[in-house]
Order: sequence, then structure tokens, then C-alpha cells
Amino acid sequence: MEWRLFANLAEAAGAKHVDVEAGTGDTLGDAFDQLLREHPDLEAIVLDGAGELEDHIRLLHNEGDPFSDGDGFDTVLEADDDLALFPPVSGGRHR
Repeated sequence: MEWRLFANLAEAAGAKHVDVEAGTGDTLGDAFDQLLREHPDLEAIVLDGAGELEDHIRLLHNEGDPFSDGDGFDTVLEADDDLALFPPVSGGRHR
């Protein structure tokens, strides 16, 4: 299973694409835990003091929000699922 990481999250992990051993039948939480175990510098960025996902971090599963569209970290993974982590998005054009 591959995670796509963006901006400072990719910098912390040292790559924009990170493979973890989670696969079909595992949960999103399993894949997330593996990502953090293999790239511990991400933990301080994506988790709050209580060990929960920071409110400003966006985690996507197949381009949707698994916390509103699925079972959150209990979402069961399929072979070709797309996983992504985004930091806060800012910028744009000012007039």
C-alpha cells in the first residue's frame, strides 16, 4: 500500500510516495500506524498531544474523507486504494 505525502509531510518522511506493508483486509489505521512507525518524524506533525490526528491534517482514502465517508481508521483497505496525507493548504491569488 502506498501513501502519497505532500509539502512538509513529504519532507519529514524524505519522500512523496511511501510504501507500507498494509494491504487488502488491513485497516486504514494499520496503514497509518505503519507509516508513523517507519517515519517517526511525521508523528510530531500529524498527531496532537493526545495521539489523535491533528485537526488541520487531511487524511484521504480514495480521494474522500474516511472519517465522514467511511469508518475512519477502521476502514478496511482494498488492493488498489489511494491513501494521502495533506498539511494545511494556504495560498492562492490575492486581489
